[in-house]
Formats: sequence, structure tokens, C-alpha cells
Amino acid sequence: MPVNNSRIPGLYNKTIGERREVIAQETGIPKSQFDVYDSINGLSQEKANNMIENVIGTLALPVGIATNFIIDGRDYVIPFCVEESSIIAAASNIARRCRSTGGFHTNIDPPIMIGQLQILDLEDIEGAIQQIEISKQDIIERCNNTDSKMIALGGGCKDVSCRKISVDGLHMLIVHLHIDCRDAMGANAVNSMAERIASFIENITGGRVHLKILSNLATDRLARATATFTPLELSQDGTEVSGRDVIEKVMEAYLFAKGDPHRAATHNKGIMNAISSVAIACGQDWRAIEAGCHAYASINGSYSSMTSWHVDTHGNLIGHIEVPIAVGIVGGASKVHPVAMANLEILGITSASQLAGIMVCAGLAQNLGAMRALATDGIQKGHMKLHVKNMAMTSGANESEMDELVQRIYAQKEQITQSLVNDLLEQMRKD
Repeated sequence: MPVNNSRIPGLYNKTIGERREVIAQETGIPKSQFDVYDSINGLSQEKANNMIENVIGTLALPVGIATNFIIDGRDYVIPFCVEESSIIAAASNIARRCRSTGGFHTNIDPPIMIGQLQILDLEDIEGAIQQIEISKQDIIERCNNTDSKMIALGGGCKDVSCRKISVDGLHMLIVHLHIDCRDAMGANAVNSMAERIASFIENITGGRVHLKILSNLATDRLARATATFTPLELSQDGTEVSGRDVIEKVMEAYLFAKGDPHRAATHNKGIMNAISSVAIACGQDWRAIEAGCHAYASINGSYSSMTSWHVDTHGNLIGHIEVPIAVGIVGGASKVHPVAMANLEILGITSASQLAGIMVCAGLAQNLGAMRALATDGIQKGHMKLHVKNMAMTSGANESEMDELVQRIYAQKEQITQSLVNDLLEQMRKD
């Protein structure tokens, strides 16, 4: 169900109950369905025990809502599951700054995953490639010769390709199965097809098939997003002059990440702060997504930025992101975990590709939020302001002491450290 309006000022000032009421109103989801976010109604130990091995309990993480997003002409409020403060605030802030230019626009590849078969002990690799090319249609038909809803919906193996690799004297032929997974992430389907076709590949090539497994570097399944930010929207004081200065500093920060792997690692971690948070919230394999995105960031031979930024002829800042995003909305935790199911309902999505688009938009917003903070006031000013409640809890403050302690922390003119917070709590209790 589409969101009425993702522009929700002051959401951070409301109580949890009030926030649920607002989100319920904007999404049309009954308020009672938000009960699943309570720990007693979330993932039960019985369900957890059926999801993984040797279960002893569950771990809760905060779920928050990023606001202000317009994606492909539609408003979204986006659930993030993350333990770090300032991430949701930064993404929401940047999403607000491009609403006047139409928000974010996405371009998503079809949901094609790659299954790899490693062929060894070949006397004639070129001859084996020729046999695979001759048998390509037969390979595709054998892969798809199974009772599968995914295939019935138009998915399945669509193409076969080959790659030669030589590493430390070991010569290999790698066969790629290009498989349309529809609205599934696709790991189980891809692995099953790779195993199903292995003996036939051995027969036609005369080699030995060793590994049979999908690749998480889903280069056929790229998700892209772009957004435009005017100098006025990025300014610190509401003037275009200030905004042009911010854009210049952001570009300098971006070029640092583009050219230096040490900086790019932290730069890209900020992007994944959003992408992985949405993935976790929606029951996705966030580890596979992380692996694919970081591998793709180094696909040209050196590790670099996952995003690209430039200034157009009007002085606007244009952001672009392109990364592999393999997600699914059928099967897996997205159909088992109650909170993941609720978060997908808040998004109101109807396809895996739509979810991938939302995730890269969140990543692009998060990237600019971090660069803008670094290039202007520094990352700590905003982060520490939002981190003080965590520091107050670490000091041992109870619920009745929290508000007053936070006010005392905000009133400090010196650098905020955990030792300072501890001292403030001790003094407050004495007072």
C-alpha cells in the first residue's frame, strides 16, 4: 500500500506509541499490527529454533523509520534495523534535501543470478568451451526440467557462458549459469540447478566438475539510483553561496574515496550502513549483499567508491550508485520472521526489484549525509548529539534519570566523553 506522505517532521520527538500511530496513518496499516515490534510478540524461540541450529535465544535490535523518501515518484517510509545512532537521521535529512528535484530515480536489472561450475582435469579447454556452446540449449532445458513455481512464472536458466582461469598452475574452465530468480533471492534454486547439470557438463567436456555454487557477485543483477541536489538545498545557512561551498567540499571528499582504498573502505561502510540496515529489517541475506557490493567496488582492479558524484552545468550535485543487490520477497526469513514481514508491509512493495531500488536509494542518501557532515562540521558533532542517550545508558542511568542527564550532557561546552557522562551522573545523584 503506497505511503500517503513520507515527509513527517518531528517524528523523532514523539513517543514510540505516537510514532506507530503516525506510520499506521500514513501507510494504512492497522495500528494493532505494530504489536509485532514488541519483544514478546516478535520472533518466538520456537520459530527461531526452526530457522537455525542450536538455538539458545534471540537478539533484539532497534527498528527505526527513515522518512522523506520519494523514489520513482512515490513516497516511502523505510524501516532500518541498526544499532548505531545518526544513521536514520542522516538518511532522512538527505532524502528531504532532494524532494524539490523529484527525489530518487532507480534503474534495476532483471533478477538474474549466476551459478558457477568449476571444471578441472580438462585436456582441451577450448574444445570443452565449443562443446558447451553447442549444447547450450540442452543445458538450459535440463536446468529448467523441474517442477518449480519460479520457472512457471517465467524464471529459470536463461543463458550459459564460459570463463577460463589459471591460478598458480591450476587451469580451470568456469561455466556460468544465468538464472532468472523472479522475486526470490535465488540461492537455493541456483545451487540446485548447478548440481543438477554437473554430470551432463562432465559428459560433454570430459572434465571433472568440482565446485557447484552461486556467486554473490551478482553482476547481472545491478541496482542503480540517481538523485539531484541543488546548492540551496545543501546549504548550511539557506544561501546558494553556502550551498556551492558545501558541494565543492563534498566533491573533494568523494574524490578522496574514489582514489584511495583506505578512505573508500570507510566511505563504503557508510553506504552499507543504510543498505544493510534495510536488508536486515526486511529479512534479507545482508552478508551476501555486503560481499557482492564490496567485490563490485573493486571489479576494475582497485577498491574504490560504490557511488559517483559530479556537478552539472547548473551547479547541482548529481549522485549515482550502482551495486549488485540480490534480494527476495518470497521464501526465507522475509516470509518467516514476523518483524521482517511487517517491515515489508510498511514498504508496500510488490517485487524484489522494487526492494533493491529502495535499498540503493537509502545507500546513496546515507553516503551524501556522511560526506556532507565530514566536509562541514565534522562527523562527530551530529553523531555525538544523537549518541548521548547510549552514553547515558552506559553510565548506568535508569529511565527516571535519563532526560535530566541528557540535558546536562547537552549543556556541556567541553568534549563529550564517557568519563564526563559518568561524572555528570554521579554529580546529578548527589544533587
